[in-house]
This record gives sequence, structure tokens and C-alpha cells, in this order.
Amino acid sequence: MFIRFLRAVWPAALMAGAWLSAAAPAHAALGGNPMPTPSGATVSTVTPVARAASAGGAPSSAAVNANFTVRQTTLSSGTVVREYIGPDGTVFGIAWTGPRMPDLATLLGSYFPQATSAVDAQRAQRGGGRGPASVEQPGLVVHSGGHMGSFAGQAYLPQALPSNVTGSDIQ
Repeated sequence: MFIRFLRAVWPAALMAGAWLSAAAPAHAALGGNPMPTPSGATVSTVTPVARAASAGGAPSSAAVNANFTVRQTTLSSGTVVREYIGPDGTVFGIAWTGPRMPDLATLLGSYFPQATSAVDAQRAQRGGGRGPASVEQPGLVVHSGGHMGSFAGQAYLPQALPSNVTGSDIQ
């Protein structure tokens, strides 16, 4: 579904390789700087403790010992993107939810080709078809799924997770 969506939405030139320039680390979110704020978007910083406490439950160990910040961007489409930023200013995780998929080439940056290759291999192994995309490699984890009007996903770099933070904290 991940690749099918990409191929259906992006022009053929992007899928043919021209999109590699969009994946340059200087503009990447994952493993680099937070994404530039798109036109019409709103940005806020969410503290993990406040987010966990406001959910009505006890804060997770990651929230209690927060050594990261969460930058939340609401795109003009209504999709919300959360970037998990370590103390050095590098994005180690991203989560999204909303009516439209965000620009994954921008969000995944230099990791986009790796994710695309893994999903292509996955689809080839299962003989094509639909379904959520799941990449679980030692240096990259990406989960993406949904349907028209309701998409969600997460991506993170396991080796870059701060202490007391797990992949399940990237939401």
C-alpha cells in the first residue's frame, strides 16, 4: 500500500529517480534537522510529560526522563506530523496521522530509498497485494498504513533513540 500510494500520487518523474534530490540530508527530518514548516502549517512544541499526563494515564518512563522534545506540525491538509528531537537537535523519530499521507520523501530524507527498497522487496515476496507497510531493519523502522482519509505511521532510527525511549514512544 505504501508504494502503491507513492506511485499513484507522485508524478512518474519522482518515482523514476528525480526525487532523490528531495531526499538530501540538509532538508531531511529523520536523522537530520526538523523539516521546514510548510506553507499553511502550524507548529507547536509538545513536552512528553504534558502529553502523557493529559492522556489521563501515568507518564511513561520516557516522558518522566524526557531528554527530547516533540515538534508537532499540523499541515494544511489536517495531517499531524510529530518529530521527536534529541538534545543535539537531530530528529530520531517521526509519527503522522491524518486524512492525507505527508511527504515521506521529505520526512524520511536520506532513509527514503532504503524504506522504498524494503517495501518493494516485501511486496515482491508476498506476490504484490495491499496492506500496511512495515520495515524493521537494524538501522530503520517504518510502519505505515491506513486508507483514504485516515493514514497513520511512524518511523524511527533504533540506534538514535535516547536512553529510556523505545519505539512505542514514537506516536
